[in-house]
Amino acid sequence: MEKSKDSYSIWIKIVSVVIPIVVALLFTVKIEYSLPIFLPPIYSSINALTALLLVLALIAIKNKKIKLHENLMKICIGLSLVFLIMYIAYHITSTSTIFGDVNKDGIRDASEKAEIGRELYVYAFILISHIILSIALIPMVLTSYVRAIQKQFDPHKRIGKITLPIWLYVTITGVIVYIMISPYY
Repeated sequence: MEKSKDSYSIWIKIVSVVIPIVVALLFTVKIEYSLPIFLPPIYSSINALTALLLVLALIAIKNKKIKLHENLMKICIGLSLVFLIMYIAYHITSTSTIFGDVNKDGIRDASEKAEIGRELYVYAFILISHIILSIALIPMVLTSYVRAIQKQFDPHKRIGKITLPIWLYVTITGVIVYIMISPYY
């Protein structure tokens, strides 16, 4: 059992480092391809659905519906993976949208900055905290999941109490970021 725990621990560390590095590197890649659909509202909806399912999973476990909780959490992990794939696909095939770029020329000039005012700082805070916590969330979700499948429910519960609010914050702020930047697409 201990060897298995160590093996999972190593893989969690590797995955937790590799995913953010790969995502960051992929931001430098641009593929000239027009996606058949506009992904941001879709992956924003995935974030909203994930947030809802996380709350339902919490309610399920509080009501001792363990199998329902397990299934909902697996769906949340799957949705997070689908989100990540769509997010990467969009960003490697599209130019980045600039918050506050009212005329959509790819530049936020002084007049546009004045027009959006402090909203830029609110947006920046939400976006930066969302990104940082989404990176921190990777090992937390993986560790919590591994503890559950190993039937180590006390450690699972301890990490879950920290992971859940952060995961909710990340999914909800993902929707907020989309709503705030959507006028500038």
